[in-house]
Amino acid sequence: MPVSSGPSCATTRPASIPFTLYSPPEAVTIASLILILENNMKAREIANLYKSGQISRREFNKLASALGVGLVTVPVTRNAAAAGTPIYFGWAGYDNEGFIGSYLEKYGAPPEYTFWGSEDEAFQKMRAGGFQPDVMAPCTYELFKWNDGGLLAPLDPERLVHLPDMFPSLENIEGSVINGQRFLMPIDWGNSTIIYRRDLVGEKWRDENVSWEIFYTDEFRNRLGFYDSAGAIVEISALVLGYDNIFTLTDEQLVEVRKMVAIQRDNMRMYWGDQTEAVQALASGELVASYGWNDAYVTLKSQGFDVGLGIPKEGIFTWCCGLVMHSQTELVDESYDLINAFASPEAGAFEITNWGYGHANMKAFELVADDVLEELGLSTPESLLNNGIFFQALAPDIEEKYIRLWDEVRAGY
Repeated sequence: MPVSSGPSCATTRPASIPFTLYSPPEAVTIASLILILENNMKAREIANLYKSGQISRREFNKLASALGVGLVTVPVTRNAAAAGTPIYFGWAGYDNEGFIGSYLEKYGAPPEYTFWGSEDEAFQKMRAGGFQPDVMAPCTYELFKWNDGGLLAPLDPERLVHLPDMFPSLENIEGSVINGQRFLMPIDWGNSTIIYRRDLVGEKWRDENVSWEIFYTDEFRNRLGFYDSAGAIVEISALVLGYDNIFTLTDEQLVEVRKMVAIQRDNMRMYWGDQTEAVQALASGELVASYGWNDAYVTLKSQGFDVGLGIPKEGIFTWCCGLVMHSQTELVDESYDLINAFASPEAGAFEITNWGYGHANMKAFELVADDVLEELGLSTPESLLNNGIFFQALAPDIEEKYIRLWDEVRAGY
């Protein structure tokens, strides 16, 4: 998923709240971060949303960042390397022992964890020097940049125990192999799609009839929601027009896309920056459909609503994240063991069951009951992946044009 279009992207930051995140000597877990955030009224609301399951760990991390807690870190030094303990650098929530069963069995203790607020923030921190993790967890659209920045070590496919069990569409996903060398072990994936109320949209727009066109018809004017992201808005408008180069649109194509974006704008009830807004509006019936991610579907389904996670006829958008090894790591063996633990079917089953995201290991789905997969909308993972449009990083000049177009249309130009 491109930085502008997926659940891990940053939102506009409000003024920082007046408190300092204290990092104790032990690893900061998601639970301890919640306790810290509860010292602030606004932060307490976010903590409660996470603990009640109303927001995902990605949204929690994003909202914490928006409140001024950008990068959750633990004090790390190369003493960790001397002790043989690798440092994991990634999204909050992955410090759960459910991800690292085989690593714990071998070493008896977890790695050290450091969490980022955004991948761009992580890239800048590592490039600035003075901080060197061992294993990092970027998504595919970051890989070329991170490799060009000298941050990645090539991986030996022979040491990636679960590589043969990856879904074929993910095994060699763009960016994972560069100039003939593997740099990424795929771990998890999810979708950006249409979350809709099946009981409200009617047969014309549900199940096999799901289409991105719903956002460009006035049938549901003022009852639709969309993610406030220039990338998502422009790319999907271009997709509906039938363009197949949605990540590299020409100036001539953008003229036509602008017209579609204006139509979409006029049909919207809301453009949201926090998916919980869309979830609440779908629950109340204020919205009948919205751009959204897997966990929105899981949340609404668990609350008893008749919702669908659509596979639009034009294509469902898909993101994939994984693990890479730092180019300067001294703990190669330990890093491979950690990567293999995250890639195991047991870790995958844990993530599927608890978070509702897909896992790259096909065998993980065999460990999850069919009724659970059905409930999560993951009963046909190959269909979701094969019909997926994998997000790509936008070239800087293209991204600037997409942002400018959306800013102008939103302002009524």
